[in-house]
Order: sequence, then C-alpha cells, then structure tokens
Amino acid sequence: MVLALVAVVVGLVLLTKAADEFVEGAIRLAAVLRVSPVVIGAVIVGFGTSTPELLVSALAAGGGNLDIAVGNIVGSNIANLSLVLGVAGAIAVITVDSSILRREVPLAAGATVLLAVLLVGGLTRLDGAILVVALAAALTWIIRGSRRAGNEELTVELDDEVHPAKPHRVGVEALRTLLGLLGTLAGAQLLVTGAVRIAADAGLSEAFIGLTLVAVGTSLPELVTAVVAARKGAHDLVVGNLLGSNLFNSLAVGGIAALVGPGPIGDADVAARAVAVMVVVTGLALVALTTGRRLSRFEGVALLAVYAVTVPVFAA
Repeated sequence: MVLALVAVVVGLVLLTKAADEFVEGAIRLAAVLRVSPVVIGAVIVGFGTSTPELLVSALAAGGGNLDIAVGNIVGSNIANLSLVLGVAGAIAVITVDSSILRREVPLAAGATVLLAVLLVGGLTRLDGAILVVALAAALTWIIRGSRRAGNEELTVELDDEVHPAKPHRVGVEALRTLLGLLGTLAGAQLLVTGAVRIAADAGLSEAFIGLTLVAVGTSLPELVTAVVAARKGAHDLVVGNLLGSNLFNSLAVGGIAALVGPGPIGDADVAARAVAVMVVVTGLALVALTTGRRLSRFEGVALLAVYAVTVPVFAA
C-alpha cells in the first residue's frame, strides 16, 4: 500500500509538470511553424490540457482496467464543472463570452450526453469510432466558427507564444514537447499502477478509484489553470478551458479508450450512478453559466457543495 501511494504521488507530480511542459512546447512549436492561432487554441491547447486524462485512460483500458479508464473520464468531467469551476467561481465572478455560449456550451453538452448514452453496457470499438467521428465534427465546427468570428481574442491570449519577444527555436521546443510527452506517459503509468494496487489492497472498486483519486489527479492542470486565470480576470480562459477539456475527455479520451480496450464495465452500478451525476452536474453548471452570462460566487460555492455530495454517491 505504501509503495502504491508513493507511485500515485510521484505519478501525479510528474503528470502535472510534464503535461505543462508538453502543452507549452507544443504551442511554441506550432507558433514557430506558423500554425494558425485558431488551430493552436482549438486543437493543440485542447488536446494538450487533456493529455493526462488521455494517457491515463488509454493505458488503463489497454491494460484491461476499463473501469479506471471510464471512471477517470467521467470523474474528470464531473470535477471540471463542479470542483474546478466552483473554485474559480468562489475566487471571482466569472463572466461568459457570447461566443462560448454559441459554440462550446452546446458542444460540451452534446459530447457529455453522447458519452453517457454509449457507456450503457460498456464500450465497443464501434462506440469508439462514433466518438472519434463526433470529435472531428466538433473540431471542424469550432475552427470554422472561430475563423468566421475573427481570431483577435485568441491571438491576444496566445500573443506571447505567437509573437514572442525572443524567437523560439524549433529544436529546443521539439525536445521540450517530446520530453513533456514522455514524462506525462511515465506519470500516467505510475498513477494507473498505483491506483490499481490501492483499489486491490483497500478493497475498493477500480471504478471508485478512477472516479475520485485518478480523476482529481488528472484534473490538476485544469484546476491550476482555472485558479490563475480567475485571479487574473481571464474569465474566457477559465470557461473555455473547462468546456474544451470536457469535450475532449468525452470524445477523444472516451473514443481512444474504447478503441484500445473495449469491453463491459465491471462495477456497472457505480458507473451508472457516476454517469447520471455527470449529466446532472453538466446541466447545472451550464445553466449557471448561461443564466445572466455569469457565474456568481454563490453559484461557485454551490458547485463545490455539489462535488462534495457526489463522492459518497460513488462509494454507496
């Protein structure tokens, strides 16, 4: 048990730090190669912030631990829109841009519902293919919509990377990206190995461990980003990052997990309750965000309370 806890802690630290380096390196490399800021924001940042969830779930599903993979996806989606958004809302009143309401909100809601429907009875490779196709369609819509609306806002958010004072070097940023990816992979492997061992030693289901310990761990990058952005008043970054993360978790991570490790979910009762909680939490968070185009401090605290209530539901 002690070694398993050490593996989890080391895995989480490595996962968080390496994922940050991977995202930063990928953004800088794309900027050097003159990739469109719209593509950087919609694709690279979106995939990058979901790298921990992607690698953890892919490794777990590929190793026959689909419960941990699904628990990580569902638990991360719940944590993002209750724990992480709640913390950000408690720090500052979060205003929501109209473009987010038009694009990211319906996409995040649709992706969550699609994942919930496909999770009934487990995941098949056909389910994985459906999720991947849905991801491609969502990305196409986001990129086309961003280009029609203009990319001034996104360019400002990425200005330091797209127009740096000192030009970035391709070799250095490529190495940063590669090492960040390898570090994230190593951290994910440690986290999955430790989580499986803890579940076995403590007599807990893998689904429960995936929904709680693993999910919160892989959501740490979003939590750190949300806290910093909320303090700086970058409200669009808070909401866009969380909705984008849930979109990628549901479609990209869910799709890859289904393709590499399809099968039934072992603890179907826990999974069913968790999926229901995911849909409810998503609905509550999106209603809060769209009502008055803002998230008040009271609503932020309420979302934190909702997350606190969900953990006993998983364990029941």
